[in-house]
Amino acid sequence: MAKGIHNYSEIGKLNKVLLHRLGSEIEALTPDNFERLLFDDIPFLKVARQEHDRFAEVLRENGVEVIYYVDETAKALADDKIKKQFILDFIERSNIHAEGLKESMFEFLYKMPADKLVEKVIAGIKKTDLEIRNITSLADLATSDYPYYTDPMPNLYFTRDPGACVGDGLNVHHMSTAARRREALLLQYMYRYNKDFAPEGTNLWYDYDNEESIEGGDVLVLSKDIVAIGLSQRTTAIGIERFARNVLGQSSFKKVLVFDIPKKRAFMHLDTVFTMVDYDKFTIHPEIEGPLRLFEITLGKNGDPVFSTITDELKSILAKELHLPAVDLIRCGGTDLVAAQREQWNDGSNTLCIAPGTVVTYERNYVTNDLLDKKGIKVLSIPSAELSRGRGGPRCMSCPVHRDDL
Repeated sequence: MAKGIHNYSEIGKLNKVLLHRLGSEIEALTPDNFERLLFDDIPFLKVARQEHDRFAEVLRENGVEVIYYVDETAKALADDKIKKQFILDFIERSNIHAEGLKESMFEFLYKMPADKLVEKVIAGIKKTDLEIRNITSLADLATSDYPYYTDPMPNLYFTRDPGACVGDGLNVHHMSTAARRREALLLQYMYRYNKDFAPEGTNLWYDYDNEESIEGGDVLVLSKDIVAIGLSQRTTAIGIERFARNVLGQSSFKKVLVFDIPKKRAFMHLDTVFTMVDYDKFTIHPEIEGPLRLFEITLGKNGDPVFSTITDELKSILAKELHLPAVDLIRCGGTDLVAAQREQWNDGSNTLCIAPGTVVTYERNYVTNDLLDKKGIKVLSIPSAELSRGRGGPRCMSCPVHRDDL
């Protein structure tokens, strides 16, 4: 078993990964709440779980220890005082203000074993789950027709986003949207109180309580010296600068490369357009092949950050930064524009590398998978008819905790 957090690349042999097995939060999705909860469709939970179980099975077959959000958060809540504080924090972060409702909700959650408590806060607390015993204000009665007191967290199966393991430390992210923000509360408790997950001395590069947003799909550990971050629809410049100050000042990383990507849903995170699959190979969205604007953050001799701008072709930038003679950019969908758009929508370039030259992909992206195979990449494809409805691929669904060094 891999101990602690250790992640200095995108491609080193993956030893431990944090997943979330989909639960009843998925069945809370309706056309009325799609937009707010960031979905375009409703996955069929039974089949989605089967597909996710196959994903975990493929990882285990390749020597990866799989841990789950519910189990690891429950370990953090083993102490009664911590469990109470977690419930209070969850209620506060869920914007529950009516006093009678807060009391009833606390009692309802506190009676549960830790694992069931975590499952329930992820699934959402329905109005039929509890009765307000002590009505103390109009707010206790004046609730909308919406069937939940607290929103479910259907996006949590994309465990990449609430946090990122970088080097020997962790980011606990302030998520961009209110719909996802409480997901990181679970990770914050894991970091603080689950010493199996984050042993004493584990660095915290970014904290949940910071106000500027960063999301994990924008964080790529390119090498032991370089972290790449997308300046995207969901990750802010101020958030990136705060992370860079911490990680460059307290670790062996020497540089943060900031990729300025279009601020729109199709390019939601850096890993929807660009992932690393081998020492010198990357899958990419064809639309980012042209000249790119990047920013470089390093530390000066006085410890203050130094900022500079780079404008060049992606191939040239990557080859230079990784000290390679050349790199191979493998287009999602190849040269077929229709296939590229279709497979990009289904996360064809969102691959999870589990060892140099070995990746997990969605089987539906057969054009891209065939291209990867022809480039000498070992492709482990998984079923994805339902998982893909959430608009995230195998990289999105995984938070690598421990990798071998290259």
